Amino acid sequence: MSEHSQNPPSAKRPEQVYATTFFDSNQIPQKLAAKGIDAIVAWQVPMRVKFRRIWLREGIWLHGPAGWGECSPFWDYDAVESAHWLAAGLETATLELPLPQLNAIPLNVTVPVVPPERAAEIVAKSGASTAKVKVADPGSDLAADVQRLAAVREAIGDTGKIRIDANAAWDVSQAVSAIGILNQAAGGLDYVEQPCPSVAELAEVKQKVGVRIAADESVRRAEDPLAVAKAGAADLLVIKVQPLGGIRQALHICEAAQLPVVVSSALDAAYGIWAGGRLAEQLALKGQLDGACGLGTMSLFTEDVLGQANPSDGAHLSTQKPDFDPIYHPSENGPEQVRHELRERWATRLAAMSQALPERRFGKP
Repeated sequence: MSEHSQNPPSAKRPEQVYATTFFDSNQIPQKLAAKGIDAIVAWQVPMRVKFRRIWLREGIWLHGPAGWGECSPFWDYDAVESAHWLAAGLETATLELPLPQLNAIPLNVTVPVVPPERAAEIVAKSGASTAKVKVADPGSDLAADVQRLAAVREAIGDTGKIRIDANAAWDVSQAVSAIGILNQAAGGLDYVEQPCPSVAELAEVKQKVGVRIAADESVRRAEDPLAVAKAGAADLLVIKVQPLGGIRQALHICEAAQLPVVVSSALDAAYGIWAGGRLAEQLALKGQLDGACGLGTMSLFTEDVLGQANPSDGAHLSTQKPDFDPIYHPSENGPEQVRHELRERWATRLAAMSQALPERRFGKP
């Protein structure tokens, strides 16, 4: 998978600027207007560091009867897969959710592929007691991962938890070897997220290592998101709201899987983060949430993108709905040409996504 395929097709590196822009009314697909969507905002924001081979994050917010929802699929997802992200945005834009019963959700700090000194600084600044560290990046190596994990352990202390995410980079033999080395470097790992691509490989690694295995891509990008649970291939699930089609769909999967769950961000902006927090709250109330969640990723953006609407002290995320409403603050950001290109490419993409909107894949929520 190329780096280019994951970034917007018309964006150039010199145009890595923050921008927001409203769709014209005639750019709202009729299928969405019929559901009550009356305004759409497209946004783009540069990353502080390259993350998931992405240097520019972007998406849209949809306004409907219940407020705002987010749809921000990555550019390497086709219209059919991206339509599940649209379904998630439509859910929170059109359906009122019950008032939250918990005030906040615990967060882990996310550490991208950075030098050890920077990793330690990120952890110390966050105040979090759990860290998720990216490893196995194509631009790095195992020795650099070892150094990064050692720095994170020193910063987080003996009682802190460390998780690693390999994004399916290893085969079974590589995973078994690397997990042993990285577990030692970290002074113990909470779990390893998606060490290998396939369910069968996850199951084999799970049998061979003494560290818990978590499944992410094997759930959110699978034809059958319950296959990993049926195969006993993971100890827990990492669940992301948008790729699964919304909070209700995600809850249905978690209930059927009967495994512990950590809720994580898909590099969401404010409204996507809020939806993740509401899912985490529901799982916490059911006793299924497995510790801190990966919903603090807006710190990876160079701009807030309504970040002020998601109150967080770095270690906890408020469950309150964002109170900053673009409808009442209709200013646009960024150069005119950048806003025009942003609006046009997302209007084209949204038209394709709306045509591919899925039926509920996993039964009634």
